[in-house]
Amino acid sequence: MNDFESLRARMVDEQLRARGIGDRAVLAAFRDVSRHAFLPADTWPEAYEDRPVPIGLGQTMSQPFIVAYMAQLLELTGDERVLEVGAGSGYAAAILGRLAAEVFAIELEPSLAEAAARALKAAGSANVSVRVGDGTLGWPEKAPFDRIVASAALEKVPEALLAQLAPGGRFLGPVGPGANQRLCVVRRSGEGFETEFLSPVLFVPMRRSPKEGT
Repeated sequence: MNDFESLRARMVDEQLRARGIGDRAVLAAFRDVSRHAFLPADTWPEAYEDRPVPIGLGQTMSQPFIVAYMAQLLELTGDERVLEVGAGSGYAAAILGRLAAEVFAIELEPSLAEAAARALKAAGSANVSVRVGDGTLGWPEKAPFDRIVASAALEKVPEALLAQLAPGGRFLGPVGPGANQRLCVVRRSGEGFETEFLSPVLFVPMRRSPKEGT
């Protein structure tokens, strides 16, 4: 076992399993995916620590526990089509790719999207697609999605994303202004939606394309 494998195993045992992450598939995905491979080389010493890691352009890779917690909340069985809004480094998409049938990840910053696509290819994540775009608009031509997950904070859940949920699907992400964010789950039931707010969180804010007037 090399140093990174040892650090990854320790991360799973001490940061995830010990804090209540019990989904075996989620734990296996975190054991399989090399977190450092989705980070700039100068941040590799921080890769398996229990905190967010900067990836440039004011963005971060979320701490391992929160990525695992959200993956567990999605309750994936392996058959789902998932949209990730705010791909960032691509690490969360790689984890989701181990848990779902297809993952579609959108990133606003072209340089981050390109780096994520390279890292995902190197990781063998053939079922993950990345594109540059405004994630708050979703990916209409690939809809509907069984799960939509936001990896950056939204002040409210965009109607465009809710419209792209499949019947019985769910949205998960941090919602709220500034430091008043909570994880939000929105479930689609028929033509209606049920909303539930969970634990407080703190994510970098989701940015929108200037072309959309925001």
